Amino acid sequence: MKLATLKNGSRDGLLVIVDRALARCVPAAQAATLQQLLDRWDELAPAVQARSDALNAGKLPDARPFDPAQAMAPLPRAYQWCDGSAYLSHAELVRKARKAEMPEFLYQDPMMYQGASDTFLGPLDAIEVEDEAWGIDLEAEVAIVTSDVPMGVSAQDARAHIRLLMIVNDVSLRNLIPHELSKGFGFFHSKPSTAFAPVAVTPDELGEAWDGAKISLPLVSVVNGQELGHPHAGVDLNFDFPTLIAHAAKSRRLAAGTVIGSGTVSNRDPAAGSSCLAEKRMLEVIAEGKPSTPFLRFGDRVEIDMRDARGQSVFGRIDQKVVRYVPTGR
Repeated sequence: MKLATLKNGSRDGLLVIVDRALARCVPAAQAATLQQLLDRWDELAPAVQARSDALNAGKLPDARPFDPAQAMAPLPRAYQWCDGSAYLSHAELVRKARKAEMPEFLYQDPMMYQGASDTFLGPLDAIEVEDEAWGIDLEAEVAIVTSDVPMGVSAQDARAHIRLLMIVNDVSLRNLIPHELSKGFGFFHSKPSTAFAPVAVTPDELGEAWDGAKISLPLVSVVNGQELGHPHAGVDLNFDFPTLIAHAAKSRRLAAGTVIGSGTVSNRDPAAGSSCLAEKRMLEVIAEGKPSTPFLRFGDRVEIDMRDARGQSVFGRIDQKVVRYVPTGR
């Protein structure tokens, strides 16, 4: 089934079921919000699935057009957002541009940071940034939503805890990162609110493109109408989602509704392009000695989408503009 959250004036919105064409939707009668469904998944999901089947069969006369402009993030706020770095070709490029080697342990032990999850952005919400000089960048990623996960879960057992999949724009402020990391305490200012495509899907909706651990489809990023890249999410993946779940749960339990990101989707084949501007800039540094592609500026437009083998958008499209944020109360 495909699920979305529509604006209704509340922080958590209204949970709706969306048809496979992303054209019609109905309220998910069994749960008002996605978090409610996740908290009682085993009890409520069968009835929600039955309602989804009826919607796709054209048997629900109360279905209405699905408008992505009214969509919030599928999970507008989450108990936890953990973002990994599953495609090490991305990290390799960054280090190669600095003439540095990848530490060997990173090929066995995933990188992961804990980001802000209280203000997720919807698919058409603006990227608000105070200063262009902060180095505004997109990062196109895949993410999963978990059920309750026990501490110390194995990667094999973690497969059973994947409830939903989404695609993400994990915005980064590149020029703030070096100073933050120099403190030895991780990201904070450099990772603003993350945006999500309008629809979250259960793994079965992906068919053969989902093998229980990864999605095997291209993720396309477009900046100002020009394709930035279309790397394949199932290629050059060093750490699959069960591995990332097991890593996140090593020393803690994960609550239902935990969101775990793949990190920037990246392929070693240059023809695939990039999912972020930083990677493109690193390729320019390696080839030409300096970057020529600028980071995002106010007025720029970012689009991210993933389509199945038939050309149908799986999650709907992220479509954001970069705007200047003017602080209040100063």
